[in-house]
Amino acid sequence: MSIADLLPVRIGHARPARKHRAIDEVDRLAQLLGGANALIRGLQLQVADRDALLADTRAKQAEAEELVVQLQADVDDLTAERDELRAEVTAYRAAAANANRITVPPMVRDTSDPADQATAPIDVRPLWDALGVRAVTDPGRIR
Repeated sequence: MSIADLLPVRIGHARPARKHRAIDEVDRLAQLLGGANALIRGLQLQVADRDALLADTRAKQAEAEELVVQLQADVDDLTAERDELRAEVTAYRAAAANANRITVPPMVRDTSDPADQATAPIDVRPLWDALGVRAVTDPGRIR
């Protein structure tokens, strides 16, 4: 048996249908192209939405930065005003303290009010001296 005997004979038979015809491939590629174009349009819309969102965010950020600058200017103005008022009040308080100071010498001062009693020095002595007890040298014998 030879190889020629194994080959199928095509004479008189109808031509077998091809798996891939050119027109079918063109239709398939056209459908892929249409899907790709739709995908591209969708992505372009997403990019446009993101660009609009980014522009809106940048505008809000600019407004916020402007507001921060205005508030910082207000803080600076109020700080300067506070410092001026503090200096003015300090002068008034010093004048009031000088006007209301007590100039009575201690020996003339009235101490009849219990809240205004003069204080005595604190008696700081060892306990046995304060109680009138002699120092204990033998713990068994206390006198």
